[in-house]
Amino acid sequence: MKIAIIGAGNVGAALGKGWSAKGHDVVYGVRGEGSKRPDDPAARTAPVAEAAHGAEVVVLTVPYGALEAAIGSLGDLTGKIVFDCTNPVGAGFRSSAPAGSSAGQQVAQWAKGARVVKVFNTTGFNVMLDPKFGNEAATMFHCGDDAEAKAVAARLSADLGFEPFDAGPLSQSDLLEHLALLWISTAIAHGHGRDMAFRMVKR
Repeated sequence: MKIAIIGAGNVGAALGKGWSAKGHDVVYGVRGEGSKRPDDPAARTAPVAEAAHGAEVVVLTVPYGALEAAIGSLGDLTGKIVFDCTNPVGAGFRSSAPAGSSAGQQVAQWAKGARVVKVFNTTGFNVMLDPKFGNEAATMFHCGDDAEAKAVAARLSADLGFEPFDAGPLSQSDLLEHLALLWISTAIAHGHGRDMAFRMVKR
């Protein structure tokens, strides 16, 4: 698939490396000379609007505070599959999203006509590079309102080695963001470290 990653930090680089290794056509959208480049010697870059225009999937890995501006720079996203990988982390590891909403729902408002999926936000970039824990795979939760877009999210999650799990409609994105806040606070504030992930078990 043709994938544009908007945001050149640890998460974007981890996802891009994994997908490139699986044969996907990955480009990182950058804002211009002097802007941050991904930590990937083989990375291909393009201006953000150009990267998004040529992609089947646009992956948002920018900080939450930069999200609206980043979406505004991408041009028309109508019909595009857009992955929101952001987390609204506020003081005390509490959500800074508006009450009754979520980053995922805000993305859907700002990216008019896009098919938004909340995904790749519930664990750290180090786990994205290697989601295997012994013989088991970490679960990657996703939610959204478009069945085809969610199927793509599941396939790209599996390509990285995750076990995909459909958590329902996009209105569930606030719950996935709170799950991420649990991961972040447990890993950082409570001393468990980043080498952990959630796994869904069913019977």
